[in-house]
Amino acid sequence: MWQHHYLPLAGLALSASAAAAPVFVLVLLLGILRKPAWLAASLGLGAAILTALLVYRMPIVPLVAAIGYGAAFGLFPIGWIVFNAILLYNITIATGQFAVLKASIGSLTQDRRLQALLIAFAFGAFLEGAAGFGTPVAVAAAMLTGLGFTPFYAAAICLLANTAPVAFGSIGIPLTTLAAITSLPLGRLSAGVGRICAPVSLFIPGYLVMVMGGWRALRGVWPAAAVCGIAFAGTQFAVSNFIGPELTDILASLAAIVGLVILFRVWKPTDTFRMAGEGAAVAHEPYTARQALLAWAPYGLLVLFVLLWGYQPAQRWLQKATLVIPWPGLHNAIQRVPPVTARPVPYPALYTLNWLAASGTACLFAALASAALLRMRVGALLGVIASTFRQLRKAEFTLACVLGLAFLMNYSGATATLGLAFAATGAAFPFFSALLGWLGVFLTGSDTSANALFGYLQVVSAGRLGMNPVLMAASNSSGGVMGKMISLTSVAVASAASGMRGREESKLFQFTLGHSVFLASVIGAIVMGYVYLWPQWAP
Repeated sequence: MWQHHYLPLAGLALSASAAAAPVFVLVLLLGILRKPAWLAASLGLGAAILTALLVYRMPIVPLVAAIGYGAAFGLFPIGWIVFNAILLYNITIATGQFAVLKASIGSLTQDRRLQALLIAFAFGAFLEGAAGFGTPVAVAAAMLTGLGFTPFYAAAICLLANTAPVAFGSIGIPLTTLAAITSLPLGRLSAGVGRICAPVSLFIPGYLVMVMGGWRALRGVWPAAAVCGIAFAGTQFAVSNFIGPELTDILASLAAIVGLVILFRVWKPTDTFRMAGEGAAVAHEPYTARQALLAWAPYGLLVLFVLLWGYQPAQRWLQKATLVIPWPGLHNAIQRVPPVTARPVPYPALYTLNWLAASGTACLFAALASAALLRMRVGALLGVIASTFRQLRKAEFTLACVLGLAFLMNYSGATATLGLAFAATGAAFPFFSALLGWLGVFLTGSDTSANALFGYLQVVSAGRLGMNPVLMAASNSSGGVMGKMISLTSVAVASAASGMRGREESKLFQFTLGHSVFLASVIGAIVMGYVYLWPQWAP
């Protein structure tokens, strides 16, 4: 059994610099050289292979197996969700229903700022809470593009909006994972994340509008931004602290949606707003209530199937078809050691092929039911499936490469080296604790995976420094949500869903990087406040 060695070079600083080489390659290619995401992911994976071989001396068999394990996870469940979410959208386009759906949204509001709040933030948060794993970005970005947003702004807005709800996504899976990894009470972790994220959720809707058009744009719709932020943040705080993580996003997003719809009935912005690159407004054909109901039916079916798949009795039945596969050449072939773990333990590699219970399968059933409801011919449906595959092939390849890179860094020990570097920051650790979670999500594209990677390390570091372990673990999950917008998995999903050209992915990464760093720093500052200024308010 090969054993991890977290300081392969002389000292932590040099080892961490070597471990970060794949990250530097990704940032260089995407952020500076502006290469397509699939190319950046491929070369980043190459850098991770060289680091694992030359620095960590990882044996060939587990190295290849780790890449295969990560690639499989990238394609299923993540790529599976993306494919079926976009398939559903393409069915509404092919049947002409999206034109009616656009008109119905336009009857609520034709203002781009309000459409972004309603769809990207509020409806996206609902999908995050119900399904997660790329579904909100895929669906919301496709909807905004269909409404007339440029592909770039549709993708960018959805990535920025998909922040505040991520820690409670997919019926609370990130936090249940964190509780299992750290053995800390789930209720206290939920409360901690709620107390960290709710203040940020309060201003994210306004921040989103400012990104779209600056202070002038926000002045025109500040009542809507305020209603959306207060409704979401207030519900997020209350549910996470007094009920638990499972329903936090769903109830908070519903509160925001209801608040916005009621506001739209009694208030309209008095100014006009146009986004860069936006064409002239298109007059919508009149529609009947029956036509509107039929147009929204695919997304109603999506919500119905996703909630059914999350219902525990149904989930237990669906899980009967799940296969748990010990990954060949990797499962328990590597030993993790302290301080990343409490004692030397084998590193498991169990691939869960929950082909029936996966959220992506719920999306598939919604797509097929929608095709039947809309009386789509079998030949036309097969044509849409084929075109969706062609549309997403580069995005799926990117997902496979990025997750292969992330899993290789995990199993080689490189990710743990980076975590130890963050944990060595002493009194500033509360701030860097959030950035550690941010780094984990940037690498893996998943707050759940980041919690599994760094959750225990956060608790160990908190114990050594005499800090609140629940707060530090909650900081990991909270900081992680701001890494979601720059992870290559999210960038690939958003660009594919919006129909963005390949080279614009690097522009999208550059655009979101600054916002991601700023918002992660805000999370770090809030955690610092709980440690040094308001410890009585910490969980």
